[in-house]
Amino acid sequence: MTLRVERDGDSGVAVVTLDREHRHNAIDLATAGELTAVWREFRTAPDVRAVVLTGSGTAAFCTGIDRGVQVPQPPSPYSVDDPLAAIGPKAGDLWKPVVAAVNGMACGGAFYLLGEAEFIISSSAATYFDPHTAYGMVSAYEAVYMAQRIPFGEAARMSLMGTAERLSAQRAYEIGLVSELAEPAQLLPAALRAARTLAGFPTEAVQGTVRALWSAKQAALQQALAQAPALIALGNAAPERQAELFGARRPGTDFRLR
Repeated sequence: MTLRVERDGDSGVAVVTLDREHRHNAIDLATAGELTAVWREFRTAPDVRAVVLTGSGTAAFCTGIDRGVQVPQPPSPYSVDDPLAAIGPKAGDLWKPVVAAVNGMACGGAFYLLGEAEFIISSSAATYFDPHTAYGMVSAYEAVYMAQRIPFGEAARMSLMGTAERLSAQRAYEIGLVSELAEPAQLLPAALRAARTLAGFPTEAVQGTVRALWSAKQAALQQALAQAPALIALGNAAPERQAELFGARRPGTDFRLR
């Protein structure tokens, strides 16, 4: 198992932890499948009324797709099979609130998860960045999710600057990506406090409010996401070129914090 799931039936809160600390909680195909399954399971679980999503350790919340994953693609320039497309709670039709607790680096495919959480509580030591362009890859889904959550200029800068810059937790809070900052040791308690509050309210009212909030932007979001496969197919460098660029610009080196 690459996820750790803990339920507290008394409070109605489940904690889902990405449990691949040795890989900076990068998502492989097994993790993707487990995430899809757990959101579907929670839909019909009466003892789960709110969820906290976090990563193991302190170095990373999630660093996106595991670079070792091989995903066979259809022989067509008009379609791309994205292994992360169904990892988010909304993709799994879960309308119970999800609070993300970000405890380190959050980059690349992590935004599939953060983009579908209700709100984010961040460690003061966390950082946020999108490395795609530095590796010759189109930031499509990630850019769309971030453009839904933060000012356009900030989303554009993060998506385009690749590995050259990271958003500090403080800056992420200032632009509205993060709703609360906590010291690292207090991150999970802060997220649990919020989730327990949500779980303590009548779940029908909470889920209806979640659905109403998402309906305000869902049409534009779905239209934008529909363009992503074609943009990726057209703009991504060949896999061998991506590997070459990755070796030259590994995450964690040569960046500026802002």
